[in-house]
Amino acid sequence: MILAFFLIGIVFGSFLNVVIDRLPAGQSLLRPPSHCPNCGQRLRAIDLIPLVSYLWLGGRCRYCKARIPRRIFWVELATGLIFALLWWRCGLSAELGILAVYSCVFIVIFVIDLDHTLILNKVVYPASVFALATVPLRSDDITITSSLIGGGIGIVLLGSVVWLVPLIISREAMGLGDVKMAGLMGLATGFPVIFVAVFVGIVAGGLIAMGLIVLKLRGRKDYIPFGPFLAIGAMVALVWGNTIWDWYTPGT
Repeated sequence: MILAFFLIGIVFGSFLNVVIDRLPAGQSLLRPPSHCPNCGQRLRAIDLIPLVSYLWLGGRCRYCKARIPRRIFWVELATGLIFALLWWRCGLSAELGILAVYSCVFIVIFVIDLDHTLILNKVVYPASVFALATVPLRSDDITITSSLIGGGIGIVLLGSVVWLVPLIISREAMGLGDVKMAGLMGLATGFPVIFVAVFVGIVAGGLIAMGLIVLKLRGRKDYIPFGPFLAIGAMVALVWGNTIWDWYTPGT
């Protein structure tokens, strides 16, 4: 079964690449059919086999030999691995389906923010509705009340950073998209697990930012999107948040 969910995941990953390419450009997800952005040639089914087609073609278009972004391969692989992990963690359950949807949402946010420094309302708002609508189906302790409190805490925490940081260092470190993202994280994880999500996101962002600076891949004043790290924090909290919180607050 774990292999089956990996294969299902890479198929979903292939569709996520379409979403990642087209949403920022305001294009339809259905029309036109998949095509090479360089030569415009419509792609055949053999060109669209997740993972396999990229490797078989050597990362290049079959028709014009233009390079295919490596991101196509990595999104498919990451989605397959996450789906397999979720099946291993949750088994065949409603929780599996809910977390699989969240993983797709956060992968899309991760990559679009990394590529375009954008966190799109057309992703965050529907996902927020989904978060509230699926609370009754969850197997953990989250309730509508804790979900709403978590959303409020997420907005306040990141909103405070957006407001305070420019006063301290005279430049923006985050944007309103990050605040809305934190609200979605809180709705999805609930109170008190939102603190785990934000903490993991901040730690991951700080460590990777320091690594990029040390390796001289980024300068101290260069902007580094924070959405990808929030997405990581959200997924860690969704899968292991209660365990982490219970470990950190024993006996409370």
